[in-house]
Order: sequence, then C-alpha cells, then structure tokens
Amino acid sequence: MGLREAGDRQVALLSGTREEMLGFVLRHCPLDPTFPPFVVWSEARGIPVSLISDGFGFYIEPILATAGLAHLAVISNELVFDGEAARLRRPHGHPVCVGCGTCKMNAVLRARERGPVVLVGEGQSDRYGALYADVVFAKDALVEIATADGVPFLPWRTFDDVRAAVGSLEEPPGAVAPERCPGWTAA
Repeated sequence: MGLREAGDRQVALLSGTREEMLGFVLRHCPLDPTFPPFVVWSEARGIPVSLISDGFGFYIEPILATAGLAHLAVISNELVFDGEAARLRRPHGHPVCVGCGTCKMNAVLRARERGPVVLVGEGQSDRYGALYADVVFAKDALVEIATADGVPFLPWRTFDDVRAAVGSLEEPPGAVAPERCPGWTAA
C-alpha cells in the first residue's frame, strides 16, 4: 500500500472535530525542544529551514506557532473538514505519480535549485526525499531504509546532533538521485 492510500485509510478512522483533534495534538505532541535552537542557528547562517510532511498537516503550523516558529515554510497535505467527514487534499503531490501524498522528491529537487539540501528524517515518508538530498540525517525506520537504498547518512537523535554535524561538514556526500523515483506509481 502506498502512502496516499495509507493516508486515506487513516483519515477514515478519525473522529472528532478539527478543534478537538488540534487540542489533543497541542496537549500531547510537543515540538522537539532542540528544534527551535536548531532553526535559530540555521537562520543565523542563512540556511533556510522547511518542514516537509506527508501527514495531515493541519496541526503543523499551530505547533510551530506555539514555539515562535510560525514563519517556517510548511509543505504538507491538508486535512479538509467537510461537515462531519474529513478528507486529505494533496497540494504538494506529484503531478503524475500517486505514490505519496506530499512528493518529498520534488520538494528536495526544488530546494536544490537554491543550493545543497540537508534532509533530516526518521520514517518511510522520508525515503524518496533522502534519495535526492545532498546530506541525509536518519534515525528510526529511515536508517534501515537508507541502508537498503544505498543512501549515505549520518545518524541523529536530536537537532543538536544535526547542528553539530552540519557545522563540521566540509563537503556534502551528494545525492544518490536515481533517474526515476523508485516509489513511482502511475494513476
């Protein structure tokens, strides 16, 4: 099952209003405390930071706002509430491929037009972006995925680890960049 189908099945399991779900997220899903200092450090060096998510998206900007990071670019799906039902809108999906809701490959390729890209990830949805990033930081499920895909990566636990490693990088390893994303799924 692709990430789009998984997202649609997860949305079908949701109950509650947008406000109830957002309240739950804001109470129970705090932002990593090492992320705001990482953003400050990055921006002081002219390194833009974006959040790219294949999740439901509606909770990202409010979480960032509570940490004073509402200015960050967010590329994500959008959970749209139509009365009682919710559905995913995919404004950042690939125009042809339907494998992922948010095409992280395209997000990374667009960012690479401005310079080298560092991807910090942990899961399945980061897989295809990792293939096209110049530097990859991996933890959790992304470690096994990157290893299997031949993507060189640096391990991380917190954004302090990422900051220390980026600050000491001399030359990015470069992207694996296969000609066609291995997750390509035609409609």
